[in-house]
Amino acid sequence: MKVSVSDAKGQLTDLVRRAEAGDEVILTRHGRPAVRLVPVAPKPSIAERRSVLDAVRAAARRRNNAGPSAARSQDFLYGDDGLPE
Repeated sequence: MKVSVSDAKGQLTDLVRRAEAGDEVILTRHGRPAVRLVPVAPKPSIAERRSVLDAVRAAARRRNNAGPSAARSQDFLYGDDGLPE
């Protein structure tokens, strides 16, 4: 879509939204292309976001190391009768 700079002044918000949505917006001066509006960073697709989440979940599963059980960790402090030694 081509829009003159003077016309773009009144509809800049709409033009920015269109550029963010992926439309090509070109501002013209005296009928010649002068500026192209493009988004700074493209929005990741749903598939890209899902793959990132899956990678984070997999990394969390790998790091989840329960270690030894704490239920009997202090048994060495007590004798067979259950009293402290």
